[in-house]
Amino acid sequence: MTGNSIQSRRCAGLTGVLLSIKPKYVKKILSGAKQYEFRKQIFKKKSAKTVFIYSSSPQKKIVATFRVGKIVVGHPDYLWEQFLDVSGISEQEFFEYFSDRDTGYAIRIDDLEQFSEPVDPHTVFERFVAPQSFCYVDYSYNNQLLRIVNSISS
Repeated sequence: MTGNSIQSRRCAGLTGVLLSIKPKYVKKILSGAKQYEFRKQIFKKKSAKTVFIYSSSPQKKIVATFRVGKIVVGHPDYLWEQFLDVSGISEQEFFEYFSDRDTGYAIRIDDLEQFSEPVDPHTVFERFVAPQSFCYVDYSYNNQLLRIVNSISS
């Protein structure tokens, strides 16, 4: 999907999440090969239903959004067994990432929408600093980001 139906992301009172993802994995997400995003730690706010994908260096842009689907918690062996066909990542990369963990998280990527033009986060957030893993995006920034995306898509 591309950016024209982004309006559906507006939900009063909900918090969004800006996930920092390496560009090679962003490509896999956008192609549909990576249907789950794996994390060592998960966001705690239950209201976080919208994820904005920040493609890290060298792109450094917000490129898409998705709705948080099912979140599966488990040992990395279990997660790999369950999701290897839709992981978009090699077994070696997966287990290197989780090498120091007994628990991991698999976030289902639902309703993915790629922006027609990537968004420079500095146009949305004052004093933007790229998150190491993720950061919360409050409602006002959700709406500001969506307005920018919608104006680009129009």
